[in-house]
Amino acid sequence: MALVGGETENGERLSDENPEYDRRKEKVGERLQRRDQERQLGVERRKHQKEVQTAKKEKINFFASTFSGEKSGVEGLLEACGSLDKAAMPGHFEQVAAKMQQLQKFLNDNMMFLSPYDQRQAQKALQKLQANVVEKREEHLPKKKFAFKSRKKAAAHAPRSASPASLISTVSPKPADSITREDQNLCGFSDADSQVLVRRAEEINGKDVLLSRLSNCVVKLLGSPNTLHIKNVTDTKVLCGPVSTSVFVDQSVGCTFAVACQQLRTHNTKDANVYLHVTSRAIIEDCTGVSFAPFNWKYEGIEKDFELAGLDRTKNNWNNIDDFNWLASDHSPNWRVLAEESRITDWDKSLSP
Repeated sequence: MALVGGETENGERLSDENPEYDRRKEKVGERLQRRDQERQLGVERRKHQKEVQTAKKEKINFFASTFSGEKSGVEGLLEACGSLDKAAMPGHFEQVAAKMQQLQKFLNDNMMFLSPYDQRQAQKALQKLQANVVEKREEHLPKKKFAFKSRKKAAAHAPRSASPASLISTVSPKPADSITREDQNLCGFSDADSQVLVRRAEEINGKDVLLSRLSNCVVKLLGSPNTLHIKNVTDTKVLCGPVSTSVFVDQSVGCTFAVACQQLRTHNTKDANVYLHVTSRAIIEDCTGVSFAPFNWKYEGIEKDFELAGLDRTKNNWNNIDDFNWLASDHSPNWRVLAEESRITDWDKSLSP
């Protein structure tokens, strides 16, 4: 069969020079190349996933062993309280507070590697340890009761027919020269009704603040405490500057809280509005009717206090709430997001008698 210009005598091209044959051959080559690339990518992906899982497991194991060791260290310091002189107690509890702050920061830094269950277990252990710290501090460093002199003075001068709002007064801070060494790491307010209670930065920065047995009060904490404990409060507004570590609320009814912290733990609380900035996930337990909104309280110097507390202003989990009494996958009925039209925007106006 003679060729004419690369063609057969009847005008057909040779098969190996047929365009359709060339296209099919090219497509087969592309598919084979693509399959080989996909296989290689799959191998690399599985290798990477294995490395990630191994690294994650190593980090989780490191966290577990380190957290347990640091926790045991704090427990050892608490056990040692019984053998120390009273004069050594303030410095000893300063060391305990520093250890607790480091442990809380360590937990916050490792949250991303922990499962929700492990997060809850670690936070629960830390909460229990913090409660032991407070108990030991109260046992070995009993705090003097606050004398609400201004309250007595206001009551003495108020007419008998005066309304409760007219009896509200501002409690004067305790003079610096009257604060003993036992008082230096713990401050706050207790046993007050219908009062405006104020503590400023020089009184609370780096300290543990305790608010207990308050009713119909307004509390302003203008600074950066180490921890904030709120217990047995009713119909009270608590506004606090950035807290370095944790805020603990227990047994409150009908209250409003504005707090910024690394961790919030709320127990036995009913009908509360919480304006929150929190860098980890907040926890509620045995609570009902709790509403959350973003922290929006402001005062002069609050930005400096955020820096002092070490809180990240760009990270706020105010609406990521773990309810320890609601393990189902759907939303817990015990908390909700506070509707925007119901949120406080003018705090000065809302705090007026």
